[in-house]
Parts: sequence; structure tokens; C-alpha cells
Amino acid sequence: MNLYLPSASQLKLSELMASLSYALDITEGQPPGHCVRACWIGMHIGREAGMAEDQLWELYYTLLLKDLGCSSNAARICELYLTDDLDFKRDYKTVGDSLPQVLGFVLKHTGLKAGLAERFRSVMTILRDGPEIARELVATRCQRGADIARLLRFPEGVADGIYSLDEHFNGKGKPAQLAGEAIPLYARIALLAQVIDVFHTESGRAGALKEARARSGQWFDPRLVQAFERAAQAEEFWSTLAGAGIDAAVTGLQPAGEGRQHAMDEDYLDDIATAFGQVVDAKSPYTSGHSARVALYTDMIGEALGLSMARRRWLKRGALLHDVGKLGVSNSVLDKAGALDRDEWDAVKRHAEFTETILGRIGAFRELAAIAGAHHERLDGSGYPRGLAAAQIRIETRIITTADIFDAITASRPYRGAIPIPQALEMMKKTVGTALDPDCYDALVRAVERVPFPAAA
Repeated sequence: MNLYLPSASQLKLSELMASLSYALDITEGQPPGHCVRACWIGMHIGREAGMAEDQLWELYYTLLLKDLGCSSNAARICELYLTDDLDFKRDYKTVGDSLPQVLGFVLKHTGLKAGLAERFRSVMTILRDGPEIARELVATRCQRGADIARLLRFPEGVADGIYSLDEHFNGKGKPAQLAGEAIPLYARIALLAQVIDVFHTESGRAGALKEARARSGQWFDPRLVQAFERAAQAEEFWSTLAGAGIDAAVTGLQPAGEGRQHAMDEDYLDDIATAFGQVVDAKSPYTSGHSARVALYTDMIGEALGLSMARRRWLKRGALLHDVGKLGVSNSVLDKAGALDRDEWDAVKRHAEFTETILGRIGAFRELAAIAGAHHERLDGSGYPRGLAAAQIRIETRIITTADIFDAITASRPYRGAIPIPQALEMMKKTVGTALDPDCYDALVRAVERVPFPAAA
């Protein structure tokens, strides 16, 4: 069965970014569609504020991609707070500036599963160094998000908007403590839209309006809060926000962006897959470069098997995105040095389903989504998430699986160092026919033999 290869011209940038934004939602512990809903809210604020069409185009992508850097501080949050980064990030979006709120958040989220002494030390460290810790976490996230926006070929206005997302109108935000109109307009709108969605999801229309008004002049530009209140008078604004058609509505909102949008060609698709692969790999210090290496090994195996250049190129994108579902797994599990308990292992296994769901939102990626999401299936039927039999596992999945296992063994992990390539191949050989496809394994061996890896590898 041949892989369906849709052309890049069949994809819309707005659909692609809206679909991939669901990966950012799960990294932030937010309900699915948070970035899309924030885009709906923010675009209405921008229009009510009288923004020009070219500004609205940049605002649109700032809103969809506001959380591009969100995976980069997840490991540090777990390290500092001894906590689940997903719960931490979700609840942090509801915390204001008052000391009781901040103290309550710290006590609620720090070291709940740690010993009493360890928890006490962590709480005291955070209370003592809190401002600097918070600035570090936000700066890491903001800088990484802006850098990835540039990799995605968006203009500086979008990168700046993402970088300044956590600045507050009163100058007490982060990372640069900008105030008032010194904060990029896109960032001012994105923060307001973000908070509105969080509180609308939590407590409905009244809760969202109350929070926007309460923080006007503090977190938010009062002029933009007024623009939101005007937009909020339309019943359609709220019904669409809470409705099943929100994805289509937001895709249809994209302004023309005359002269700003890059042609959706094969090279741009490669760049998009590479950029989101970096978002995935930033989640853990132990996965740095993993997606890019799996993509490389996938391509090497595909070449050795005689796949066409076009087929290999498409499959390589699937390899770059095969672990996008790991954004929905806490670093307290991903980076754990010891054995996982049953609940933790179940959490890890869900990443394969998340991958298929996220990529499956992109119409032209649906077949590739199933291929990438099955990369932990085994020929003997003992894999996950579906326990597929050998006849149900396609050759494209078998290729990615072989590449993924090879990199998992040869890269460092929390519980061991990297394993030398000859030893790794011997280990893999023992699973040929049960986990690994014989042809794919042989192709990997042939491909690796042609590469002059450093002797220390």
C-alpha cells in the first residue's frame, strides 16, 4: 500500500498552524483548542481596536502560536517545584499578582509527593528566590518561542509578540518589565485573550468579563479591555467561542496578509515540521535532537529500502513529528530516573494517541498521522496504543519504529549513558521479527555501515 502524498499546495497555513496549536495546548495543560479560542477572542479585540489588515495578519499568528516556547521550561519547573509541569502550567494562568495568591499557588504546587524535608527546602528556595526564578522561567519560554517563530518564517512582529506575552501593562510583568505601549500591541492583545479564555473555560462569560475588568490598567491595556467589551456584546461571539465550529471559524478569520505569507511549498513544509520537532525536543534535556535524528535515520533506512525521494521526504516529516504527543506527558514522568509505576507508564503510552490526534487534525496529514502514531506498535502484537498485528503495521511505520529505537538506545537517558552503535545494533537484532521488521533492520545496518560515525559514538 503506497503512502498518499498530497502536495503542499493542498495545505492552508491557517489550518496547519491552528491544528499544530493543539500540541501547544497540551503542553500548557490547557483544554484542547485554547490557542484557537484565544485567536478568536484576540482577533475580535484587534478589529474593535481598529487595527489595519496587515497588522491583523501578524496578530492572527501571534495568537495561534503564543505558546511556541512553552515546552522549553517544563523540565526546569519540575526540577524547581518537584511537581507535575502540566498541572503547574494550567493553574499558573489563573494566578494574579497578590501575595496571598502567589503564596497559595506555591504551597499548592511544590513538592506534594516529596518528603517533608525536601518539600520544605524547595518551598523556602522558591519563596527566597521567587522573582528571579519566575523571570528565568518566563525568559526561557519567551526567547525560545520567538526563535521558533522565526524558524517558521514569521516576521519580527510575530516573534516580538510571542516574546513579550507575559509583560503587564503596569510594568510588573516579565521578562523585561515593559510598561504601557512599550509592550508590543500583539502581546498586549494575546495576554488579554489568553486570560479571557482561561476564565471563560473555568467560570463562563461572567467570569471572563469580571477578570478582564479587574486587571484593566494592571495586566491589561484599558483601551483593549474596552474593545473586548464591545466585541462581547454580540451573542455570536460567545456562541462560536463555545461551539463545535470554532476551528473552522478561526481558519476563516485569517486576514489576507498581502505580501506577508510565504508560499506553501515543500521546503516550507519541511521547515514547519523541523520547527515543531524542536518544540517537542525542548520538553526534556534527554530528548534534545531526538526528532531530527529519528528523521535522519528514517531517511537513511528509506533510501536503503529504495523508497522514492518524494516518499522519503513526506515520511521524514512524519518522523520529525512522531513524538509530538509527548508534549502532553509531564516531565516528572519523562525525566524520571527510576522505574515508572503503572499510572506513569500509562501516561507515557498515551503520547502515541496524542500524536495521531494532533496530526490527524490536518486534513492532508491524516494518513501520516496514523503512521506516526503507531510507531510503538510491535510485529508480535504487544505494542501500543492499539496492539496491532503485524499485517496491520505499514512499512512506513516500521521504518520510523526502527529509527526511533535506534536513537533511543544510542542516546543518553536519565537512567543510563549512551550505548555504542555496534552494541545497539546487536541489542536490536534480538528483537527482529517480534518488535522490528527484518528488512528495516537490515536497511538500518547497511545505512549505518556507510556513515563515518565518531569512534566514541
